[in-house]
Amino acid sequence: MSNEYDFEPVPGLPANLPEGEQLLWQGSPSASATARRVLHIDLIAAYFAVLLTWRLVAGLYDGHALSQIAIDSIPLLGMSVASIAILAGLASLMARTTIYTITSRRVVMRYGVALPITINVPFKSIHSADVALRADGTGDIALAVDDLGKLTFLHLWPNTRAWHLRKPQPTLRAVPDAQNVGALLSRALHSAAGSPEKATRPVAAARPAETTTAPGGATPAAA
Repeated sequence: MSNEYDFEPVPGLPANLPEGEQLLWQGSPSASATARRVLHIDLIAAYFAVLLTWRLVAGLYDGHALSQIAIDSIPLLGMSVASIAILAGLASLMARTTIYTITSRRVVMRYGVALPITINVPFKSIHSADVALRADGTGDIALAVDDLGKLTFLHLWPNTRAWHLRKPQPTLRAVPDAQNVGALLSRALHSAAGSPEKATRPVAAARPAETTTAPGGATPAAA
């Protein structure tokens, strides 16, 4: 059985790299981090927990037996379990079908569960890259670019920086070991810009949700 990705000469890339261009890094989002930060599965679970708690409290207040309250809560419990399972499964699919690639000349984002999309972001169009780190070591790497052409926030979602609707920023979401990946990208951007003395400088250690920035200045990354 084949799928649309079987025709990629290199996983995550629509064609072989041109001569002189080097593959520096490839990776995919963390499924668990995608579930939490992209699909907000924690908030959904908390919402259903509040509803179930309210059902319990209201039932006890009305004088219903615990057994009756449990029976009456089965539909809501089933809905909550199904919703969380669907979101977890979608997060897994999103992570599995997304590949981020950093080469010596560009960032490539291939994503899409039903309709695959590949976006090339040349280094020359990137004027800053902000890294937002999380406590679990994952993070988001947002690329501030000069021009996205006809691409909109909806075209890029979920691989876009939150709340930047008018001028969306392509974003490597929920990347494992984001600090080192951000440092690698920073070195590659400096090297491509002809600043080898900066290309070897490591990115400073960052606390969760703090930002580190590649060339072009910094804008604090969205939480």
